[in-house]
Amino acid sequence: MAHPSPLSAQVPQRRLRDGSTIPGIGMGTFGSDRYGPAEVSAAVAGALRVGYRLIDCAAVYGNEDSIGEVLADAFAGGLPRDEVYVMSKVWNDSHAPVETVASVERSLRDLRLDHLDAVFVHWPFPNHHAPHAGTDARDPHARPYSHDAYMQTWGALEGLVERGLVRHLGSSNTTIPKLRLLLRDAHVLPSLNEMELHPTFQQGELFQVCLENHVQPVGYSPLGSPSRPERDRTPDDVVDTEHPAIQDAARRLGVHPALVCLKWAVARGQIPIPFAVKPEQYTANLHAVTEGPLLPAELEAIRSAERNSRLIKGQVFLWEGASSWLDLWDVDGTIPAWPERATT
Repeated sequence: MAHPSPLSAQVPQRRLRDGSTIPGIGMGTFGSDRYGPAEVSAAVAGALRVGYRLIDCAAVYGNEDSIGEVLADAFAGGLPRDEVYVMSKVWNDSHAPVETVASVERSLRDLRLDHLDAVFVHWPFPNHHAPHAGTDARDPHARPYSHDAYMQTWGALEGLVERGLVRHLGSSNTTIPKLRLLLRDAHVLPSLNEMELHPTFQQGELFQVCLENHVQPVGYSPLGSPSRPERDRTPDDVVDTEHPAIQDAARRLGVHPALVCLKWAVARGQIPIPFAVKPEQYTANLHAVTEGPLLPAELEAIRSAERNSRLIKGQVFLWEGASSWLDLWDVDGTIPAWPERATT
């Protein structure tokens, strides 16, 4: 059965560094802490029917094989493959070049595709943890960022681009110092950077560095991640949908405040990738970015919502000797080094 949808044609498009385009909103698929593969893949099927044309996947989510069945059915039913932008990510346990290649090839098999439109390095260090690990869990082999090691992983992905298995590469959960090193040394430059982005965590400086270097920002947790795992919650977290600027715009438009967050994201130029399993929610998310835009004064008011409220702190990726989760994010502009040698 074909998937005609007038909404898909109304979704804003972003232009990448090679001139190709990518839809301005996507469907996230990270639901493994609350939903099984069958529920997530059913949501992807529904999302394609209502007009989503960007699907954000990852090997570690444990549902790519189920999503692959949905994609295969959609393409067999008449949805053109070149209208759907499918992304995946290499998890932390697959940074060794041979394992990087194997991970992407496995994602291709699971997703039943002959190419991926984009592949990201999920986190910039190979510090692994078991699913559902608590914030105090530690990989005994964890270590700070090593640029040499990261570039070996990136080089393996560049080889997949050369083979035609991957169209674009992306960084994820990176920082300004790390991204600048990648831009300096990569042969295939990153087209995308996936990062936490929502009104109370706008990452203005990193966002600007991305734009200046033709790297399209992709924003995860665009609603402030109300369904994030308990391990990622702290008492100081800010609730985006409770901010007065968000609520004022929601009242004017007669919509849920979460939809204002999406309208803001698209107006700003990032690609939000909200996750939802309920048809009424993912349908409303898509409508939010195709109708009822925010007023300039509302966009300006939401700029003031910035609270530097990082929700996905990444504590489980810390190494022995790290002082806090801030060490993951190079907050002072430098990359924490190995005790015995520098990272650059």
